[in-house]
Amino acid sequence: MEEERPDPNLPAKNLDLDADLQKKHQAMLDRLSNRHHARLDNSLARRSDSTNSSEATSSFLSRFSESKQSIDSQLADSRLIAQSDPSRLKTHFANISSSISDLEKLVAENSYFLPSYEVRTSLKTISDLKQNLEILNSELIPKRKFSFKNKATTKKELPKEPEPVKSDAVSVTNFKIPNSPGFRNKTNVTLIQKFKGTEVGEFTLSDLDSCEVRLIGCCNAVFMNRLKDCKVYLGPVIGSILIEEVERCVFVLASHQIRIHLAKGSDFYLRVRSRPIIEDSNVVRFAPYCLDYEGIEMDLEKAGLSEETGNWGNVDDFKWLRAVQSPNWCVLPVNERVGKVRVGDLESGNEVCNINSRNLELAIKGR
Repeated sequence: MEEERPDPNLPAKNLDLDADLQKKHQAMLDRLSNRHHARLDNSLARRSDSTNSSEATSSFLSRFSESKQSIDSQLADSRLIAQSDPSRLKTHFANISSSISDLEKLVAENSYFLPSYEVRTSLKTISDLKQNLEILNSELIPKRKFSFKNKATTKKELPKEPEPVKSDAVSVTNFKIPNSPGFRNKTNVTLIQKFKGTEVGEFTLSDLDSCEVRLIGCCNAVFMNRLKDCKVYLGPVIGSILIEEVERCVFVLASHQIRIHLAKGSDFYLRVRSRPIIEDSNVVRFAPYCLDYEGIEMDLEKAGLSEETGNWGNVDDFKWLRAVQSPNWCVLPVNERVGKVRVGDLESGNEVCNINSRNLELAIKGR
């Protein structure tokens, strides 16, 4: 067959138009092909992410289920212990309370990747375990109300009677505060810790009143319990932050997970990878992270917190399950925010010093 040749009788202009149309047609085919391959790549990436998330969730659920079964078994043994050896009950209940706290910590540390439904279900299960423990504790170790009547004639001994009851009581609502390095039982002082090295474990802030705390550098986890009228400025935390029973405080925090329980009238300036969780809290306000010190960018990068996710304003209130906004928290108005908090270079080690509030504010703001 002879090769077709352009008709010499056709105008040159028509031949040029045919060539342009072919080029445009080929370009369109190329674009469609590229778009198709891009969609395939995105689909494969989503499948990979979904598989990894599904595997992580499955692993968590398996660990959670094993821990719950162990706690259920301990709860079931309580009545047998009460009959055979009642003196062991307090220690037994303390161990169960510790296991429940560990289970609660497990949920907080994994809430970053867990679906919201799994987080809510897990927390509901923990709440039920706490309630069951409280019921058993009240039933098998009843309070000795008659002691007040017996001691009525010896007034000097009355104040001493309630103290052992408090120390022996089993806590079913508080987080278990670890015996880690930290600041405890301080009033009206400035507390400073500059972390050095690559492996810094847990740090605890407990029973502080009218204090200012500055933790500079990275650590793995921070626990806070019973803080009142305090200001807490933290460098990046690689793992999680657990906060309980705080009032009229200001927190500037960066972490992968942040869990807040029993907070009142406090402001939180956060950078967080997952959605912050509040529970049994009210009049709490949230704003973006605002701490600055020399080397903070490197610390944020090290902790995997260099990017602002916007989750500081996506708060989950687990005591408010309705679709409308929870009345317990709000976004802190811009005109009421503190602005950038700059902390200068600090000496190593712990420092505790007394300074008046006016000098403290000037030092913090760098004025």
